[in-house]
Amino acid sequence: MRLLICAGGTGGGVYPALAVHNALTSQRPKVETLWVGGEGGMEEELVNRAGISYRSIPAAGVHGVGLRALPGNIAKLTRGVLASRRILREFKPDVLFFTGGFVAAPMAVAGRNIPTALYVPDIEPGLALKFLSRFADVVTVTAPDSKKYFTRPERLVLTGYPLRSDLSNWSREKATQHFGLNPQMPTLLVTGGSKGARSINMAVLKHLHELLGAAQIIHITGSLDWPVIEKAAQELPVDLQSRYHAMPYSHEMGAALAAADLVISRAGASALGEYPFFGLPAVLVPYPYAWRYQKVNADFLVEKNAAVLLQDEFLQEKLPSVVKDLLLNKTKLESMRAAMQALSHPDAAGSIASQLVKLAGAQPL
Repeated sequence: MRLLICAGGTGGGVYPALAVHNALTSQRPKVETLWVGGEGGMEEELVNRAGISYRSIPAAGVHGVGLRALPGNIAKLTRGVLASRRILREFKPDVLFFTGGFVAAPMAVAGRNIPTALYVPDIEPGLALKFLSRFADVVTVTAPDSKKYFTRPERLVLTGYPLRSDLSNWSREKATQHFGLNPQMPTLLVTGGSKGARSINMAVLKHLHELLGAAQIIHITGSLDWPVIEKAAQELPVDLQSRYHAMPYSHEMGAALAAADLVISRAGASALGEYPFFGLPAVLVPYPYAWRYQKVNADFLVEKNAAVLLQDEFLQEKLPSVVKDLLLNKTKLESMRAAMQALSHPDAAGSIASQLVKLAGAQPL
């Protein structure tokens, strides 16, 4: 079986594709995979590290760009289609797999006669994913609410969010030992993703003493705000320093999620998969300066009683009270934990891998 994955631009499409690839190759070690990404894309390093063959093509969006950039982007898209055709002639894939990003658009056009599966991470698909869905034989989705955004719901398959296999390595006890936490105290996880979330970081910093009075904190800050956070951590009283575990980045995100009783974060697509897997109640702060994808994700989890929504503009004012009210209300927190756990699809990666095998005409997994 020959699989061509085309995904890039952000980790939101790359990490789920890697998870699906790992699930597929664990069952079928002889699968031949080629990953096609964008020229200069962040995905190249991740894909190379995973040991997957990689090629790049020109790619650019054409929706919403200025008139000056439009001709150049159309030319780049045309070159991307031509490059994609060359790659398809050489590699001869049995099935194509897209998870988003404009890099997949030229490949979708060039490979329109090849069986294709698409994965939609967020509940509401972005413009690129809506375009790609026109070429897909199967559209796999994270949550049932995605159905209202597609005109041909009969092609949709609910799989859940594909998780990295290493997340299952962590139990609460093991994670607590990993961070040197006090098992008798509640643990608050604060994370803004790999780049961090400045408004969340600054709100936590403003109320750090008060929050540490209610919980020990794992704070994954991102690199941009780390110098400020590190200085503040060093200036804490000794008794509070032992409760504050701050770091710019964690290579063991599974440990942080397993150890926590409550998480404060943005509402990217991974929240729809990772938090349910660990049954982790959430205070979600959707990123306010982009299209509404994160707000839609957050609303879904709030409606399921698995999360609380806190708008970015009210972070500074309301963060301490929201956190303390939840941590002190064990009945509410346990109800949210159960509601979050009920949304888990732990074998999502395997389910999507099975769809790829089916489309390729190979024997079932």
